[in-house]
Amino acid sequence: MEYLIFSVAALAIILLIMLAGWLQEKRGQRRFVQSLATDYGKLPQRRYTADQFEALSRFFHIHQSGFCLDDITWHDLDMDEIFKRLNHTHSSAGEEYLYYLLRSPSFDPDELREREEQIAFFQAHPDERIAWQLLFARIGHISGYGRESRYSLHDYLGFLDRLDKRSNLPHLAAIIGLAAALALIAAVPSAGVICLIAVLIYNISSYFRIKKDIEPYIVSFAYILRLLEAARNAEKMPTPILAARLDEIKKCRTAFGGFKRGSYLLMSPARLSGANPLEVILDYLRIILHLDLLKFNQMLGEVRKHHAAITRIVMILGHIEAMIAIGAWREGLTYCRPDFDGRLRIDAADLYHPLLTEPVKNDIDIERPLLLTGCNASGKSTFLKAVAISQILAQTVHTCPATHYRTAFFRVATSMSLKDNILGGDSYYMVEIKAMKRLLDLCRDSSAATLVLVDEVLRGTNTVERIAASTQILHHLNGEKSLCLAATHDIELTSLLAEEYDNYHFAEDFDGGDVHFSYQIHKGAATAKNAIRLLGLMGYDTELVAEAERLAQSFAESATWSFE
Repeated sequence: MEYLIFSVAALAIILLIMLAGWLQEKRGQRRFVQSLATDYGKLPQRRYTADQFEALSRFFHIHQSGFCLDDITWHDLDMDEIFKRLNHTHSSAGEEYLYYLLRSPSFDPDELREREEQIAFFQAHPDERIAWQLLFARIGHISGYGRESRYSLHDYLGFLDRLDKRSNLPHLAAIIGLAAALALIAAVPSAGVICLIAVLIYNISSYFRIKKDIEPYIVSFAYILRLLEAARNAEKMPTPILAARLDEIKKCRTAFGGFKRGSYLLMSPARLSGANPLEVILDYLRIILHLDLLKFNQMLGEVRKHHAAITRIVMILGHIEAMIAIGAWREGLTYCRPDFDGRLRIDAADLYHPLLTEPVKNDIDIERPLLLTGCNASGKSTFLKAVAISQILAQTVHTCPATHYRTAFFRVATSMSLKDNILGGDSYYMVEIKAMKRLLDLCRDSSAATLVLVDEVLRGTNTVERIAASTQILHHLNGEKSLCLAATHDIELTSLLAEEYDNYHFAEDFDGGDVHFSYQIHKGAATAKNAIRLLGLMGYDTELVAEAERLAQSFAESATWSFE
């Protein structure tokens, strides 16, 4: 009787623990659903480690095709930060696809029109959006051992392809050996026990040796199962605008029937979470009989056979979640939809940099190359970045930080925030001329229009050679199907290139002992020379400032430097 009471009490405790966990999970789900409605459009708060950020870019590097933003342009424009603002996703599939999207400008108006329809649908239908977001949250991120992985799903699929061909013969032999030992016990007990112990030792030791090798890959199988379950649920979603994509998902999913059957042997939900004590008992059977190793080999074969199908499911679901994320980002943005009229120009009103909390907006309408002058911190670089980012966003997420934006389809490339390459042995000047060469090659290729943005041409060399070389570089960047916007401190370029480039400038105002920047763009070249005056405002020694002004004035009058 005591044992019965103890057993009932133990079972009751286990059931209470499971019930408490279930209730806590349900409360968490309710809070999450509420947050999807109340936090829609708020700035994402997710933090990234370097490994995680590197991992989410792998999808792009594997699948990039045609023209894509190169690493120099991406880093010049701080596009990692733009991505973080846009990343309202809840799954690895959506996150990785969104990154891919931002680095892959579209040149197809029909494709961008389809994206706009999907983005607008989710903006206008909160119930459908939340239902899809819940689906993506259940997919979640690729992870292992309770933490986010430093690898992407596509890394794991690649790892699976590189695994050696695996045979089930050793595992079948383990089962046969165990059965033979049990049969021998019935005939010759003493010999059978010895044989059973030997078989168990072999089965257990070989199990853990093999399991250690395959453990990292089980993470990808678990994620694929979640994707397949999400795909099955997605097919039931009342979203007519996605009908064609959902039909394609169904075709891909049905190819994976053999993958899912019996997957419990390898990865039951309770086993993966560690929440069910009964799984400990089942684990002993898996270890002794190698059941999960047998299932792993079968699932591996299915993944290899249908690799293209699972990749397509990832792309379709990732695309849908990216459209939802773009709509959420728009909620906190002053924006317009781009108008692609085919003319090689940038015609924008109230254009601003989307990373600034209190940006100054500018109007611009240019069809000729543009040369920007003005002192440091006046707004030249920020303006160039705003133009480049707007063009990229126009051709990726069909959204521009402006109230009006009319343009053509451009390849976008920059040379703005370069650094010397110590490990590669390149000086700053060498890095510069390599970066400029790639821009010249793009402009020489007239197969597509190119938008080039340059902040200071060849700043890494002496004045005379810099001006001479810069003149020729900017001349050749002005190609038949290219539009170049460049900022410079070399005022000489404004007259040398006056026939080809329109001059614009940013100015500053001095008010007593302070300087004020309006960050507004003005037509014409900068005429004020205030760099030395700024030294005085920053507290530099008055004698130093006065002597610097005398030297500058002397050079302006005689074209020679005099220190007397």
